[in-house]
Amino acid sequence: MFPNRSHTGSSQRAAFILHSSRRFFCAAMVAVLFAACTLLTPAGAQKGNPAARKNQPGRSAAANGRKMFESVCATCHGLDGRGSERGPNVATRTEVQQLSDEDTLRILQAGVPATGMPAFGALGVPKLQAVMAYLRILQGGSKVASIPGDPQRGKSLFFGKAGCANCHTINGSGGFFGADLSSYGSNVSIEEIRSAITDPDKDLDLRSRTVLVTTREGRQFTGIARNEDNFSLQLQSLDGAFHLFAKSDLQHLEYQPKSLMPSDYGSVLSASELDDLVSYLIRTAQATKLTQARGKNSKPEEEDD
Repeated sequence: MFPNRSHTGSSQRAAFILHSSRRFFCAAMVAVLFAACTLLTPAGAQKGNPAARKNQPGRSAAANGRKMFESVCATCHGLDGRGSERGPNVATRTEVQQLSDEDTLRILQAGVPATGMPAFGALGVPKLQAVMAYLRILQGGSKVASIPGDPQRGKSLFFGKAGCANCHTINGSGGFFGADLSSYGSNVSIEEIRSAITDPDKDLDLRSRTVLVTTREGRQFTGIARNEDNFSLQLQSLDGAFHLFAKSDLQHLEYQPKSLMPSDYGSVLSASELDDLVSYLIRTAQATKLTQARGKNSKPEEEDD
């Protein structure tokens, strides 16, 4: 006998429907499980999502700060922040590292006109904070070297025992024979300041050489050449007086390869006193820069009618 075709067809259709239902149910369960796993996975752990990686907070801020530093600051301070012919070292110089975030931001906003540092206040605080954050990375993060010595004791030495004020001036006080040191500590490192004190003849600037002059009348003068050309010489002698000589009237003119600054500070001052003196010069320079920055930021008061 032939099988019942209608019965067979019904069974096959039922089996097909059951099989299809199972496939659909399994696919649905997989989709639900995949969605649940996706929701439970942290955004930063989604390795296949470039946007998630790009928007990680720390990395993005550092990248923005670096871009700003390289486009705005590196021209003068170098890509590594260690300075160039146009600008000082802002990465490893202790006096710069010691500036607080508030003071650093103020300098970035207002600049320091006396040193050629322009104001970048127009960039806005968020961008400047990003630059400052990258600068801290160049400076070694929180690893900041401390300035040795006590600035108050250094001030006493400057105007007392060391006798620096006999030739040099700071903020209008002292002598005028040597250079004004009000901002000196902002342009050099601790090691360079110490070396300049204990070994003043090292890397001597030609303009700082000692000049000996003897006139035809036998008069002798010792000092520094302030102005000179082929025919004349303006000399400032040790007493601060200026003398103008015609070179044709001189019997002897000698430039000595040494400075008028005493070369025995290494033995006259103790190691701790040298630290105090260096500390005073650096702190004074920091204060001078901040005063200049604040002065530019402040508006003149209106006169009362």
